[in-house]
Amino acid sequence: MPERRRPATAPRYRPVDAMRAARFTGIGTFMRLPNVVDMTGVDAAFIGIPFDTAVSYRIGGRFGPSAIREASRLLRPYNVEQGIEIFEHVSAVDAGDVAVIPGNVLASYAVIEAGLRSILDAGVIPLAIGGDHSITLGELRALFKRHGPVGLIDFDSHTDTWDSYWGERYTHGTWCRRAIEEGLIDTARAVQLGIRGSLYGPEDRDGARALGLHLIPTETLLERGVDSVLPEVVERVGKGPVFLSFDIDFVDPGFAPGTGTPEVGGPSSRDALRLVRGLRELDLVGFDLVEVQPQYDHGEVTSLLAGTLLHEFLTLIALARRAR
Repeated sequence: MPERRRPATAPRYRPVDAMRAARFTGIGTFMRLPNVVDMTGVDAAFIGIPFDTAVSYRIGGRFGPSAIREASRLLRPYNVEQGIEIFEHVSAVDAGDVAVIPGNVLASYAVIEAGLRSILDAGVIPLAIGGDHSITLGELRALFKRHGPVGLIDFDSHTDTWDSYWGERYTHGTWCRRAIEEGLIDTARAVQLGIRGSLYGPEDRDGARALGLHLIPTETLLERGVDSVLPEVVERVGKGPVFLSFDIDFVDPGFAPGTGTPEVGGPSSRDALRLVRGLRELDLVGFDLVEVQPQYDHGEVTSLLAGTLLHEFLTLIALARRAR
């Protein structure tokens, strides 16, 4: 896709300078970026999707966006490991929240899709902050109208390919199956990392593979290591537009306790960061970070990890723009 050029007169958006205004001041936007809904001159936009009533266990992800924004006050513009000052290459804003409808997932999908369409139509890359994982289906519907079927990198301890829960077809555990059925994902370019935990039966994983998904379970990831697995992920998704979805329960609950369906024995926060940093060569057209439930967190460790991962996502956008 041709690079969209910013109008010469358009503003360039970056965070408030913490050396001039203390981090604990101001409105709680992501990284203290300006709250802007006009996408003129914008390259990337954070958007909150505080929907959490399609879950199968704990509720509370509606408070994820605000908690992650507060924790993100600590983040700085220079990414040391990637060697880049993000905002020299990316004009980024916080576009606020989508006005979801609690308890009505289908109506919420419509407003999620509309909210992202206004961002995508402007050629801006969305970085969504959830919310439970059901929101990803609405995001993929919006992305499909701009990019067609996209590749998928899904960091998750669950495949989310069950057909239904209690007869309900639209939940945080079914979004991936619905997206495949709707043709939103190019399954030949889709990979799920970190799958683990007890199941209802072997058909759970077998069913995900039958849908065309490539699974890298946690045990495989930890035995082989990040450096071995990364080339496999990059080769799998290949060329073309890719969506990155990160369920915070991918990370071991010792590092990320604030989530709805935690699974023990997972990767560390360091592993998660290293995996994301290794995706710098891909055409990433959208991101989300889901399933943070701050009421189960302590010391903001989960929210800070989530914010840091979003910081890494934004860095990938900056690296791509610098390369071009």
